[in-house]
Amino acid sequence: MAGDEASDGLTPEGAPLWEPSAEVVAGARVTRYREWLRDRGVATEDYADLWRWSVTEVDAFWASIWEYFDVVGERGDGPVRSGGPMPVDGLRWFPGATVNYAANALRRAEQAPDDTAVVFRSEAGGHRLLTYRELARHVAEVRAGLAELGVGRGDRVAAYLPNIPEALICFLAAASLGAVWSSCSPDFGSSSVVDRFAQIEPKVLIAVDGYAYNGKRFDRRDVVREIEAALPSLRATVLVPYLDPAATAEGLRVGVRYTDLPRGGHALAFEDVPFDHPLWVVYSSGTTGLPKPIVHGHGGVVLEHLKALSFHQDLGPGDVFFWYTTTGWMMWNYLIGGLLVGATIVMYDGAPTDLWRMAADSGVTYFGVGAPYIIASMKEGRRPGEELDLSRIRGIGSTGSPLPPEGFTWVYEAVGKDLLLGSFSGGTDLCTGFVGPSPVLPLRAGVIQCRGLGAKVEAYADDGRPVVDEVGELVITEPMPSMPVFFWNDEGGERYRESYFDMYPGVWRHGDWIKILPDGGCVIYGRSDSTLNRGGVRMGTADFYRVVESFDEIADSLVIDTGRLGQEGRLILYVQPAPGAVLDDDLVARLRTALRSTLSPRHVPDEIHEVPGIPRTLSGKKLEVPVRKILLGTPVEKAANPDSLANPDVLRHFTPEKSS
Repeated sequence: MAGDEASDGLTPEGAPLWEPSAEVVAGARVTRYREWLRDRGVATEDYADLWRWSVTEVDAFWASIWEYFDVVGERGDGPVRSGGPMPVDGLRWFPGATVNYAANALRRAEQAPDDTAVVFRSEAGGHRLLTYRELARHVAEVRAGLAELGVGRGDRVAAYLPNIPEALICFLAAASLGAVWSSCSPDFGSSSVVDRFAQIEPKVLIAVDGYAYNGKRFDRRDVVREIEAALPSLRATVLVPYLDPAATAEGLRVGVRYTDLPRGGHALAFEDVPFDHPLWVVYSSGTTGLPKPIVHGHGGVVLEHLKALSFHQDLGPGDVFFWYTTTGWMMWNYLIGGLLVGATIVMYDGAPTDLWRMAADSGVTYFGVGAPYIIASMKEGRRPGEELDLSRIRGIGSTGSPLPPEGFTWVYEAVGKDLLLGSFSGGTDLCTGFVGPSPVLPLRAGVIQCRGLGAKVEAYADDGRPVVDEVGELVITEPMPSMPVFFWNDEGGERYRESYFDMYPGVWRHGDWIKILPDGGCVIYGRSDSTLNRGGVRMGTADFYRVVESFDEIADSLVIDTGRLGQEGRLILYVQPAPGAVLDDDLVARLRTALRSTLSPRHVPDEIHEVPGIPRTLSGKKLEVPVRKILLGTPVEKAANPDSLANPDVLRHFTPEKSS
């Protein structure tokens, strides 16, 4: 693709792509909620009006979510909030209320026990189905087994498991006891796992013997033994024989086979815990230093996921919900939230070789992936809507990084016109997307449709002023129930405060650039700590990648600005050529021309280098900040933890010597 063609061929940001019909709007779950509110004296004209009410009348909104969804638990007669303005200041949600996540996730076992709860598929061809009745029975059995191992309220259960039904069963069993869950994917190395789990001192480790990925088999029993040896708090290690059905717990300090846990005759029960009782510990990427152990509470997650899945993705009973994820990414926690709304969730273990075909075979109605998967499908020239029967899909989710307008357009050209593409932005920190889709709003290329209900997202200028139609720091100015309850081992909350509240006291700073349009639409421009600042012109990296990766010859890219405060630096572009392509003088010239004409002359790179791959975290995020530190002289081993990376071997190509 020539430079001028790349520039001219880019989809205009804001180009209209989809508009809901009157029937879609009338049937949307958020419309039913508005009607329910109206019957209770809260009249709103449209989504924008509903959003304003939800972030102005914060207590009334979250109380309505509890009531509307008839949350399983005891609401009590206390206030919605007490204490400080934010959780780090002592804010407590629903003090006096009790709830249990597992009771809410499994309520359909009583209402519709024969409905399918889980569809499991693996790249090796494995296929299992679990009804809600069967899922509840398995949870009861594992609950009894964990109780026999001494697990009770407040104890930590750590899991080293792939995205398989056993992971879901063990999580729900732990949650039903009031224990605290934490999981890592088995592609994590032992030191990366220990960095996470040692902070929370688990009583039980549940681990897999191995896993398969991209046609290869990986035995992890030696790694499990290393993890066990590094966790003196463990009372037992439960081995799940997944790669080898005959695998034993031999060699483990206190080993138990998952298949030897109690079977049959156990009643399912749920420990009533306070609203903010720890549900799970999830972690920041840990690319530099120890990962932050982020604790979410039972009640906050239940309310947030009920709201997000129902009102923004329009999911409920009869839907088949899929998101490509591992147990080491918060999207796994979000995926299993599909049970809260009575949907069927699809758990897939393996490489993303052809997720479109898997979706067709599984009858998926909502298909979620990272933005890079959509871009890769587009670059491969796929037309999945013509190749496969994807007629059941009515929603596609994209997250992990900004999806450029061309990705939006491709979905409607190559997958289907009668669906809603939902681009999300959020994060592990709140375990949700706080800007995302709405089934009742029109969709434009490159524009996230709205701010989520209850999420008072604003863009702040440098002086802390909220701005509209300008790029600013993404902040959240009112609390949300799924904000972290605390960080584990963060006595006094200093690490929590430094992570989100150091720049604007009392206001959550998320670390992204965002522009909020006058009609409430949003555009994310990338991380604010990896901004390109050239001659005083600031730009997010998402704009840069959009131009570079529109070239068919480019598989992936990374751009770094080495400038410091008051000192202009070099703008360095690293590109990973697509298979069969090379970075020759002609391609370099076309890249420079496209960047000059599409962005500005200031944003033409000083250097362009070919690399065999772009370093990414295990959850797929580009390592912009650590690579910048390396280029400014920080040793590689201090700038990035290789165990937190999907491809640590490529880091050696990003040293100052390689870039000179």
